[in-house]
Amino acid sequence: MGTITGPPAQLDRDGVNNLLIKAFPLADPNSLALAREVGPGWVLVVRPYAGERSLRPGGVISGPNLMEIADLAAYTLVLAHIGEQLMAVTSSLTMNFLRGAKPGDIHARAEMLRLGRRIAVCDVRIWTESPDRPAAQATVTYAIPSA
Repeated sequence: MGTITGPPAQLDRDGVNNLLIKAFPLADPNSLALAREVGPGWVLVVRPYAGERSLRPGGVISGPNLMEIADLAAYTLVLAHIGEQLMAVTSSLTMNFLRGAKPGDIHARAEMLRLGRRIAVCDVRIWTESPDRPAAQATVTYAIPSA
């Protein structure tokens, strides 16, 4: 994954994480995927390993868990770049499973492909072992509410 330059983020890591905690008040902050890094046009989020309950038969992270982090990484990216517009919603999520995700913390790097007034399109790469061994890739589109 090369260096991405994109629109400047309106929120830094702490700002977007505080916003996520506000958006999901019932979620355990220790298990919520939070931003580790925020840059122009990208974010890196990490969800701590949730133990055996996140595994499917075969001992790998389940598809629904990977889809959840893909969506949350895209939401985090959108919020970091548009600010406090919590009503941005997923309008499309296409997931490609590339290999089994071994048990461990789930990392997702989301990059902004397009940020318009009404829509944001994001590319999300997901891994547990190494960014050089992606387990999944998603394209996620968010609808942005009018101001």
